Amino acid sequence: MNIHEYQAKQIFHKYYLPTPKGFLATSINETIQCAKKLGGKKWVLKAQVHTGGRGKAGGIKVANSLEEVKKYADELLGMVLVTKQTGPEGKLVSKIYIEEGVNITYEAYLGIVLDRALEMPVMMGSRDGGVEIEKVAQENPQSIKKIPIDPTVGFQDFHGRELAFELGIFKEDMANFIQFAKTLYRIYLEDDAELIEINPLVKTDENKFLALDGKMGVDDSALFRHDEIEAMRDLSEEDKAEVEAAKYGLSYIKLDGNVGCMVNGAGLAMATMDIITYEGGTAANFLDVGGNASAESVAKGFELILRDKNVKSIFVNIFAGIVRCDRIANGIIEATHNVEVNVPIVVRLDGTNAKIAAEILNEANIKNIIVAHSLEDGAKKAVEASKK
Repeated sequence: MNIHEYQAKQIFHKYYLPTPKGFLATSINETIQCAKKLGGKKWVLKAQVHTGGRGKAGGIKVANSLEEVKKYADELLGMVLVTKQTGPEGKLVSKIYIEEGVNITYEAYLGIVLDRALEMPVMMGSRDGGVEIEKVAQENPQSIKKIPIDPTVGFQDFHGRELAFELGIFKEDMANFIQFAKTLYRIYLEDDAELIEINPLVKTDENKFLALDGKMGVDDSALFRHDEIEAMRDLSEEDKAEVEAAKYGLSYIKLDGNVGCMVNGAGLAMATMDIITYEGGTAANFLDVGGNASAESVAKGFELILRDKNVKSIFVNIFAGIVRCDRIANGIIEATHNVEVNVPIVVRLDGTNAKIAAEILNEANIKNIIVAHSLEDGAKKAVEASKK
């Protein structure tokens, strides 16, 4: 689960990780009042949407007067912010986080993420702060220092020193930087984060390190331990289809291809997407109906797949164990009653009640169904059908 920058900074404050003082505003007048509360002569207005690259897209403005605060608030609120991560549809801006301006003498990138290959957290740092870290990783990967942290040992001072040397931190700032990095690791660990990024981490004229930005994602499976973080969830920032799917116990993620997929089990779903690619097609989605699929949830899965106008065929690939094939078959039939199915459906059912399911589908006499006898056969037929 991703959260907004202002929410990440609320968590930072709880751990005494320094950030600039700021307030959330949802109207022009509220933004002006917040600027007056902050005082000073410079303010930074930031669009609060779940995407990176806001600055380049015009979602971050620096105001040097209250008149400019008013002007930029008017520009930001209600705008559709389009970045590489949002796609052409963009994100509607309905909230602004306004912060006090700070004088920066140094900036860098600092982040922490789980490295699944190493099976441990990795803290990353780069002197190229304030720019898209993905671009840095692509064009200049050697400029990113990665420090694996064994969870049984935890973050130690030597980790901090190694990272500080790479980032060019001065000797007199070393202790402050190490404490900052140590606190970041503590947040990552205690709040079950999947990712924390501070871009940029800055040092001010007063020789203070501040998290000028904050991006944080939390493990969905650990939210039961963090009611206060779960309450931060902003469903308006999430894909509507994915949110709707979750209500029916479905794991759905929209992709860019044209072969819709309905599969049981995450491993089989990944294998199905791989073999579709191998056969020359592209998957339009990841959809795992899970082990407790009902006819209703399967029908909802079909409905979600068919909402995607790019879908030209659907591959139903079920290897039944806990979930029964007849449930899937009844779900397919129910879907054809609720939604107009105008694309070919390639069906491969194997396992529990597969023969019963085949009889159900035969008796239903659904014209668009194509029977497949194996995973490979199903993938070939689904890809061929998508091209016709």
